[in-house]
Amino acid sequence: MELSKGVHMLHLPFHGMVIHPTLLIDQEMAVLIDTGFPGQFGELQTAIEQAGISFNQLKAVILTHQDLDHIGNLPEIWQKTGGSISVYAHEQDRPYIQGELPLIKDGHLDNPPKGKVTDLLVDGQELPFCGGIRVIHTPGHTEGHISLYLRESKTLIAGDSMYSVDGKLMGVHGPTTLDLKSAQLSLKKYAEFDITSVICYHGGVSTQNIKQQLRDL
Repeated sequence: MELSKGVHMLHLPFHGMVIHPTLLIDQEMAVLIDTGFPGQFGELQTAIEQAGISFNQLKAVILTHQDLDHIGNLPEIWQKTGGSISVYAHEQDRPYIQGELPLIKDGHLDNPPKGKVTDLLVDGQELPFCGGIRVIHTPGHTEGHISLYLRESKTLIAGDSMYSVDGKLMGVHGPTTLDLKSAQLSLKKYAEFDITSVICYHGGVSTQNIKQQLRDL
């Protein structure tokens, strides 16, 4: 689903739910934000191709955080691209993504997905591709959780900092959040941005009265 030029929200069904990685496209490259659950690589590849992109155009993956449904297909993407892809994440979640520490919420897994983080992200960083991407460190869901603000489309990619239901932003999802207080404080960071649409990994896109919705959270 193309929300605006070069911004595609993907739909990956999984056991009665739908998750939403985002694909960004410009004239030079494609960037995937989050990768889905393990075992969804075929569906992910099909969704990317339906957006008009082949895997050899995919140059970067940005991970909003370490959770299983976000890093699940990183090994397959790395293999498919021959290790030529850049992988971005926040330093505080890097050791979990790389398998140096067990995943905080899925530490019981014997062989969790893992992959090399090639580039570290910090709060306030500006990524120059795809029209400009601002990194917002939004800890709470995990310590290294990030959100991304797309300057051209005024879109916020919220990751799991909040969720939505039928276009309504519902705020922090308590049962899956490590630090509720930090998570609530993180939401306040969005006030400084001119946001007209929000993509939640769980719940999809919200476009109505976004500024008011964010104030109400």
